[in-house]
Amino acid sequence: MNEADDAVPFALQAAGAIQLETGTGGVVVRGHGRLARLLSFDEALLLAFRRHHRPWRTTLARTLTRLGDGTSWAVVGLACLSTYTAQGIHLGLRLGAATGIATVLSQALKRSLTRARPDVSIIGFEALAQNPDRFSFPSGHTAAAFGVSLAFAGEPYGLGPLSLLLAVGIGLSRVYLGAHYPLDVAAGALLGVCAGLASRLLVA
Repeated sequence: MNEADDAVPFALQAAGAIQLETGTGGVVVRGHGRLARLLSFDEALLLAFRRHHRPWRTTLARTLTRLGDGTSWAVVGLACLSTYTAQGIHLGLRLGAATGIATVLSQALKRSLTRARPDVSIIGFEALAQNPDRFSFPSGHTAAAFGVSLAFAGEPYGLGPLSLLLAVGIGLSRVYLGAHYPLDVAAGALLGVCAGLASRLLVA
């Protein structure tokens, strides 16, 4: 697929929930019942992101996604702990607690709800990044990132706003790359907020 193509050449085949509008390439949401329409709208938003693919945006999104994986957070946490300062150890412990809780919560929900990834659910859809597991809801990358942003809120050096900006970027990157639906990212952000608040209680 050409990333600069403005068309959205994908359609959800199941139950005809999403169809392409002839001539315009627009996405038409169809379905019966509130949940069906919510999921259809979620899929329509994901497909709409394909219109904005550009090579430089794809590179940026992949970079943000790599910054939000478990290895990156482990490196940052160990770097904080290795300073052997009270502030560094405090930040490292909060980061570890936030990402750990976020990961446990997101993985538990993923394996309970088992929502398939977009490249499995949507015929002809190809993700621009390798999926770390089979399940889509919620986004673990987003949960961990927002957990850290809450854990770092109010900390010196502008860590709170910077980590929040990074978390938003990571969440958007997951939708842009086709790894998650927007609803997955929204749920991940909510889980992350809970994980971040819990980390603040555990590491005062």
